[in-house]
Parts: sequence; C-alpha cells; structure tokens
Amino acid sequence: MEYIIAVIFLIIALLALLGLGVWVGLSLLGTGMVAILLFTDLNFGDAMATTIWSHSATWSLTSLPLFIWMGEILFRSKLSENLFTGLSPWLRRLPGGLLHVNILGCATFAALSGSSAATLTTVGKMTIPELKKHGYPAPLALGSLAGAGTVGLLIPPSITLIVYGVTVEESIGRLFIAGVIPGLMLSLLFSGYIFCWGLLTPEGRSLRGGRATIAEKIRGLVNLLPVILLIGAVIGSIFFGIASPIEASAVGVIGALALSCFQGSLSVKILIQSLDGTVQVMSMIMLLIAGSSFLALAMAFTGLPGDLARWIGAMNLSPVMLIAVLTIFYLFLGMFLDGFSMILLTMAILEPMLRSAGIDMIWFGVFIVLVSEMALLTPPIGFNLFLVDAMSGAGIGAVSRAAFPMFLLMLAAVVILVLFPSLALWLPELMTAST
Repeated sequence: MEYIIAVIFLIIALLALLGLGVWVGLSLLGTGMVAILLFTDLNFGDAMATTIWSHSATWSLTSLPLFIWMGEILFRSKLSENLFTGLSPWLRRLPGGLLHVNILGCATFAALSGSSAATLTTVGKMTIPELKKHGYPAPLALGSLAGAGTVGLLIPPSITLIVYGVTVEESIGRLFIAGVIPGLMLSLLFSGYIFCWGLLTPEGRSLRGGRATIAEKIRGLVNLLPVILLIGAVIGSIFFGIASPIEASAVGVIGALALSCFQGSLSVKILIQSLDGTVQVMSMIMLLIAGSSFLALAMAFTGLPGDLARWIGAMNLSPVMLIAVLTIFYLFLGMFLDGFSMILLTMAILEPMLRSAGIDMIWFGVFIVLVSEMALLTPPIGFNLFLVDAMSGAGIGAVSRAAFPMFLLMLAAVVILVLFPSLALWLPELMTAST
C-alpha cells in the first residue's frame, strides 16, 4: 500500500510540474527532490551535485555536441538543393515519382545530422515547393515528409541513441550500427507505400516523370558524391573499427566544414549561427540528462524501481507481452512528451526490469527510438506535425491526417522489429566479430 501511495504521489508531483509549464529537465529534478525529501534520509544537495556531475562529465557525451554541430553546419549549407537535384533524375520515373525524394532525401540527411528537426526542415524547404509545382497531392507530399523526417532519430549518427547509450551505459558504436537496418527498413516501408500509390491509382500513374538522360543521371551523381563520401567516412569508420564514435564525430565536423566551404555556403555568420544552434540544443539535452540522472538516483534510494520490477515480474509476462505493454505505454507518453524526455524519464525505472527479463539493451535502444519517432507524429504534441504545418501552412489537422498512414507504417515496423530482433542485432554482432 505504501508503495502505491508513493508512486501516485510522485506521478502527481511530476505531472503538476509539467502542467505548470516547467521545463522537463527541471520537472525531473523537482520530482527527484520530492522523492528524496519525503521517502529517504539522504542529503539531496550533495547527492544532486555528485550525480549531475558524474553523468554530465561522461566521456561518451563528447561526440554529442560534435554531431549536433555537424548537422547545424549542413542544415545551413546548400545540401538540400544538391540532394533534390541529385536524387530527382534517378527517382522521378518510379511509381510515386518525386515523392520518393522526401523519403530518400530524409534518409540521406539523417545519416549526416542525427536530428529529426534538421532532417525534416532541410529536405522540406526544397521538396514542398517542388512537389506543389509538379501537382503532387498535398496530403501525400506533407504526410510522407512528416513520416520520413522521423528517420533522423534512428539512422546513425543519432543524437537520441547517444543519449540512450549514455543513460544505460551501452556502447554508442554498437547502438549506431544497430539502427542502420531498422532505419533503412522504415524508409523502405514509406517508399513502398508511395510506390503502391503511384502504381495503383490513376492520379499516381499520371504524375510519373519522364525518363532522365544519362547526362542528367551523371550530374545527379556528381551532386550526391560529397554526401555519399561524408556518410561513408562517418559510419564506415565506426563499423570497421577505424574510429570511435567520438573520433568519427570530429571527422564529420571537418567533412561538413569542407563540404560547406566547397559549396560556397560557409561564412562567419553561418559559423556563428551553427555554433549558437549547437549550444542551444546541447543545453536542452544536458538539462534533461541532469534531471533524469538525479531522478534515477532518487528512485534507487526509495526502492521503487525494484518494487515495480518485482510487481511486473509477479505478473509473469513474457518478454513479448512486456514489450507490447511498453509499446502502448510509450505511445501514450508520446502524446505529451518528446522522444528525449520519454527515454530519460522512464529508463531509470525500466532498465533493471528489462535486464532481469533478459531483453537485449542494444535491441531495446532501437525499439525505444523507433517508438519515440512515432511520438513525433502523435497529436497534441507531435513536433514533426508542427514543423510541416509551419513550412506549408496547411493546418495542424490536415497535416495530422496526412501523416496517419505513416504512423501506421511505423507501428508495422515496431511489430517487425519485435518478430525479427536480428534486424537490429545482426550488424552489431558482425561489427564485434570483425574488430
């Protein structure tokens, strides 16, 4: 009974802080303080200082600001223009035509930025006007963009996977590689949906573009070559053990600066803006990490995570049933919280239970990021929905309806990942064997 009262009280405290508009990181800190003051004899001041410092001074976090900076630099470069002109000759003849540029463009930029917002904005500012000019239906154009933009959280270098890896103390490199196949699978599901629309509907068949000439395809490859080389340098160096994720992030920044300089888009103003954007994003993430680490410590001292794990264990749920329950739980959270907050808010409680259930934490990292991606498409706080609405002016209701098929495809991807866990584990195992 005391356990239930404590859980309810802490949930109410957290929801009250969030409802008052307090930042998520500060809400987590406040809830941790309440837990320690009411349910333990611990000196929360010393505990807070020690815990926050030990988690924020982690060497694994070094790669985070560098990957964010790389994405900020490329976000302000001419990459989106080059992506469209490079991909268009190769994709416009396929069923679905230029809509595939949304999917493949987002997948490509995701492999450079690690940010869903940067991916969606960079690709969308070029594709939305072009798709409108060529007469593509707005629901498919906007829905495919909102869905494809979520891939930025999964395809490495994923900022969310870095935060998850630091939180559960798992290898960042293995998490990066684990996200490759599921990220590509999700992109293929999106493209498959567009392909079927282009093949089976009269409107889709009428919008197929003309066949590109060899010269157009070669010019497209020339535009894509710098992007391909940068992706290969970052991801390939990690996979083959040439560089650690931290070293690969430095390679990525140098490559992004060189690419921007080569394109003629690098200036002092752009450099300052990219650094300012990096500081803002990194500050937000560090506040979340500080709050979640302190709440995790508070929970450990109250004994609530262990009690919760034993209570769920007494239900005798199979690992598959446990994942099904957690999927519903995260879908509910995703209606109100972003992916970072969901991961940092819950892993302190769930990690011991997941490990005791025998669930691979590398696989679960991919799973939780995939479910977090779905939160970007769920009202009332679907971040990608707001971004697409801001760029198109279509209205949040129309964008939500347009993105719903993509949400269903992401749900199908979760089911596939649960049924075939090797999709996330095969490459990390191969990476370990080759190093």
